[in-house]
Amino acid sequence: MPAIAAPNPNYRTPPSIIAAIIGISAVASIFLAWLVYYHPPVDAAGTHLTFLPALDAILNALCAIFLVIGFRYIQLRKITAHRNSMFAAFIVSSAFLVAYIANHVLHGDMLFPTTHPTARFIYLWILLLPHILLAVVALPLILITFFLSLTGRFPAHRKLARWTFPIWLYVSVSGVVVYAMLAAYR
Repeated sequence: MPAIAAPNPNYRTPPSIIAAIIGISAVASIFLAWLVYYHPPVDAAGTHLTFLPALDAILNALCAIFLVIGFRYIQLRKITAHRNSMFAAFIVSSAFLVAYIANHVLHGDMLFPTTHPTARFIYLWILLLPHILLAVVALPLILITFFLSLTGRFPAHRKLARWTFPIWLYVSVSGVVVYAMLAAYR
């Protein structure tokens, strides 16, 4: 049986694939914006699946842990362990997205109380706005970075991962802080 040839790491990814990933990411971001800001909640009273925001925070925390572990593994040149950690981060991020969508379908957007103006300012402008903007940027970066890795384009993967990792980590950690601030001031 002939050996399977390794992918050519110098092969340039067709722009159509990158464009498709960016397009899918844009559609997903538009859908999420509509869901969060325009879709009327099914359970406005918040009586069903009230654990979803806490679950989202746990999944974000797990993602951050897997990202840091994966980063450490790649520094140690433990490629298989790195790959497994990054897949774990991707899986818990995907589970987060499902729980996030379910939470917003059911309960809608949670607003920060207006009774704490300084905390509200910090929450909205210093924490939530960068979190949302970077989450929109992170989605295509994550997908493209995974695509490059899975197709054996490791030099390009490394170059993009230098940007993807800190953005993905910030989004995961700030998601936990968003939850904590909402929980603390409710």
